[in-house]
This record gives sequence, structure tokens and C-alpha cells, in this order.
Amino acid sequence: MIRIVHADDHEMVRIGISAYLNAQPDMEVIAEAINGKEAVEVALALRPDVIIMDNVMPVMTGPEAAEQIIQAWPEAKIMMLTSFLDDDKVYPALEAGAVSYLLKTTNAKHIAEAIRKTVTGESVLEPEVTTKMMKRMRGIEQPLHEQLTEREREVLSLLADGKTNQDIADELFIALKTVKTHVSNILAKLDVQDRTQAVVYAFQHKLK
Repeated sequence: MIRIVHADDHEMVRIGISAYLNAQPDMEVIAEAINGKEAVEVALALRPDVIIMDNVMPVMTGPEAAEQIIQAWPEAKIMMLTSFLDDDKVYPALEAGAVSYLLKTTNAKHIAEAIRKTVTGESVLEPEVTTKMMKRMRGIEQPLHEQLTEREREVLSLLADGKTNQDIADELFIALKTVKTHVSNILAKLDVQDRTQAVVYAFQHKLK
């Protein structure tokens, strides 16, 4: 029986995935955690066969929790199950010691099979993650804009249209504060100083 600890701050996701896994003849979710700190405590106390970890959680992120678990228990098998494929989410998780990295949109049967492989130490990665790792190993530098999330690309496109932050907030039905955060992230990822430079970058790279 594969004993599993499942850490995810989204209750419905956690309940749904745990229920599916408990229905498998060779799996049992022995504990759940709602943040990274709890995940560390439960994992080290129960020493499960596999720890399923969300990437972005309150109190302590998945990669931070994974790092603490691996430091205290090097044999731990951790599988990241998340919604993010950004470089700043993927690399920290793998560098922290996660064996596998899958998206929550992955077919449930595939998730179960990935757990069985993770137990043996075999890595199961989303195709996009594999591509990222191969490019990194080969020293192929990705264009800066490939780090942008889909939402950040939307915001950049609207910036290129000359929209103000408030215009963007209204059009995307999100808070003004959220827009400002997206803009800040865009500037950082594109390594530009201001909105004007970001717009120039967008046109130069045919993102608009």
C-alpha cells in the first residue's frame, strides 16, 4: 500500500484528488495539510511513501517545504502537483528535491500512475517542464517573454494598446491592485525599467 500525504491549500482540489487516490486499490492518503509548514510537520512525523505538494501555499511554499523535508529526510519522495509552469516555480521545486512535477489539470489516472513511479524514484514531468530542463542543460537561453504567464501576456498586450491600469482592470474584471502586481512582474521578467520599454519589447518580439 502506497502511503500518501497530500498538501494543498485549496480544499476542493485536495478533497477531490485525495478521494480518487483513496479509491485506488494500492493507495491510501494517510494525512492532509493546508500549507507548507503543516506539510513539513506531517511528512516528518508520518514518513509516507509519497508527498504530494502544491507549489503555491500560504505560510510556506511547496519548494520551501520540500527543501526542509529533504534536508531532514533525504529519502523522501515528493511530487509537485500544481497549476504553475513558470520558471520561478518549476526550478525551485526541482532544485529543492522534488522527484516529479505535474499540473492539476493532468488526467487523474496519469496522476495515480505518476505516484507509483515516484515511489520508485522515477521522475514524471510535464512535457513543458522536460523541455525547460533540456534547454537549460543545453545552455539554450529562452526569450525573456517565455517566462510570462498567460495573464501577464494579456496585460502586456493591453499595455501595448495604450490602456491604463484601470482600463485593464475593468477589461479583465480584476482588481486594480492585481493589475499593478502583474505590471510589476512583467517589468521584472522582461528586465525593463518602465511600461514604455515593456511596450517596445512587445512590438519588437511580435507579442502584439
